[in-house]
Amino acid sequence: MSIFEKADFDARVQAAKDRMLARGMDVLIATDPSNMHYLTGYDGWSFYVPQMVVVAQELAEPLWIGRGIDENGARATTFLPDDNIVAYSDRYVQASDCHPMDVAADALRARKLDGGVIAVEMDGYYFSPRGYHALQEGMPNARFADATGLVNWIRAVKSDKELAVMRQAARILEHVMDTAFRAIEPGVRQCDAAAEIMRAQVQGTSDHGGDYPAIVPMIPSGPGTSTPHLTWSDAPFNANELTVMELAGCRLRYHTPMSRTLYLGEPPQVMAETAAIVDEGTQAALEVAKPGNTCADVEAAWRTTIARHGLEKESRVGYPIGLSYPPDWGERTMSLRPSDTTVLEPGMCFHFMPGIWQDDWGIEISEPFRVTEQGAVKFADVPRGLRKAV
Repeated sequence: MSIFEKADFDARVQAAKDRMLARGMDVLIATDPSNMHYLTGYDGWSFYVPQMVVVAQELAEPLWIGRGIDENGARATTFLPDDNIVAYSDRYVQASDCHPMDVAADALRARKLDGGVIAVEMDGYYFSPRGYHALQEGMPNARFADATGLVNWIRAVKSDKELAVMRQAARILEHVMDTAFRAIEPGVRQCDAAAEIMRAQVQGTSDHGGDYPAIVPMIPSGPGTSTPHLTWSDAPFNANELTVMELAGCRLRYHTPMSRTLYLGEPPQVMAETAAIVDEGTQAALEVAKPGNTCADVEAAWRTTIARHGLEKESRVGYPIGLSYPPDWGERTMSLRPSDTTVLEPGMCFHFMPGIWQDDWGIEISEPFRVTEQGAVKFADVPRGLRKAV
């Protein structure tokens, strides 16, 4: 199922070709599942083996190259003609004496695409050194270039259709957050709350079903809130402790994530005050998130606000969001931090994530937003502040 049409994918492929031409690239091998989906619509849990989409200046349509048992998945989810779907046999799956990239090299040689500049996503989760060596050995006449981020940056500005899907994901997120607040109580096992949260993520709303998020529910509790990336255990939630919830709604692979913090009791003053400072700093940052300002400007508004209260945060406070697959719902381009001078444009979407982590507790109250001509617009309507469950 997709709301995108072939013309949408054609425009995306052309945008990739334009960027390739500007950088002197003849062929692009995209192995990031998000980029494969963006360029062709391909969607399947098949990224645990090598797969790719090939964009070439000389080809009217991209190639999909993947495992044979996923061949029909490419037919089902893309607009590609059969001649542009290339499958390799299970002989190549996790074999020590051959590699799926051997088949990719054969496919490019057969189409006389092995003599120019071939660009690969060098810094990717799903592209291995062994795969790179197989490509080099299979196409000795090619020159290789790094295309890390090339497609990701095209994805940075969302179309109206993409924004519509992200708003649907935001409605799912609101349902998920409400479920989490109701599920987390003293004595409830963390795994049971996680099960309810995951059910809500997949169930979605009465209007739109949910997809699996790129990150599982992160719900650290008690001292575990001092670090951001813990999931759950079978231990119960305890009274008079914090619980952080970093969750997402996902719709057709588009994500709207958010963090909120819950205290099971009456919170200590220092925690309540910290949450209020985070809220103040978040609002200051959102007011600066306008076209023409930079990522660094947004971070500076946050940093100067919390500094007036004696707080500081070294890590970045946000990143772009949208179309993603595991293991991350970020787009791996911009960051809301002092060194990033990227200029904001309408259609860019971010997860403003200003976590404050102390030695034995932490506060996460984040906000997903999109940049519009008028400034930042929140995706979801979930009150900020430290939530109390008394």
